[in-house]
Amino acid sequence: RVKGQVVQKPSVSFQNNVEIAVDPGQDYVSRGGEKLQAALVKFSIDVEGLVCADVGASTGGFTDCLIQHGANKVFSIDVGKGILHWKLRQNNKVVILEGVNARYLEQLPEIVDLVTIDASFISSKVLLPVVQGWFRKSPGQVILLIKPQFEAGRTETSRGKGVIRDPGVHQQVLHEVLEFSQEMNYQISGLIKSPLLGPKGNVEFLGILPSDEWAVFFHEAEVTVLPSINSTEAFGMVQVESMICGTPVLSTDMPRVRQPVKLTGMGRIVPPRNSAALSQA
Repeated sequence: RVKGQVVQKPSVSFQNNVEIAVDPGQDYVSRGGEKLQAALVKFSIDVEGLVCADVGASTGGFTDCLIQHGANKVFSIDVGKGILHWKLRQNNKVVILEGVNARYLEQLPEIVDLVTIDASFISSKVLLPVVQGWFRKSPGQVILLIKPQFEAGRTETSRGKGVIRDPGVHQQVLHEVLEFSQEMNYQISGLIKSPLLGPKGNVEFLGILPSDEWAVFFHEAEVTVLPSINSTEAFGMVQVESMICGTPVLSTDMPRVRQPVKLTGMGRIVPPRNSAALSQA
């Protein structure tokens, strides 16, 4: 930029003392890296030294993010060929598995610690059972990009020409994916809206799926009551874990704290500091 204006022609002349600035490039080879980074930062996930698998790698945004955050090795898997960025092709920490359909990949050459999934044109409910076989102890940790446009029914998808705008459909998709995850012995320990929209403007979500011993506790409970008095409290991961086990939640009507109930509809929201409303709910 010259004087704050973008200049693309090399023939343009300016004075010697003019201010010139170069815009920084992207942190990752694609926007996907920014999505994954949001989850790693939000939930303090440390991938240092881990062996990972990236399902639906495409250009390699997730793969790049994992490598830059210290992953020891990443199996970069995609059904397409020749898509992965050249920078990652030259990185000896990246094992390229292109032209491979992950839904039929029963095993990897090596046991992995973490799987990321950013797949298109296939439901996550097809992939989650498959990747269980890639861990030493099943299920292992999965970071899943939930794309409503590939989870919803054909009617909902065609109505918006591939773009799901209805929050009700978002809630239904999240509910179904969370329930299915629980059936596969995964538990949701984190859920956020992706900081970036999909290519066509679709809202997407990032779910953190580890195995979790709290599942036994939540399965036995009839309701989880989590009153909050601090508006700066976290998103409410305990609520999400309760919901995935089919146990509804009573949540306080405060930013972030109320989000799990709003997104899934599994529970009720009550006013803060109101014990009467809490008992009546």
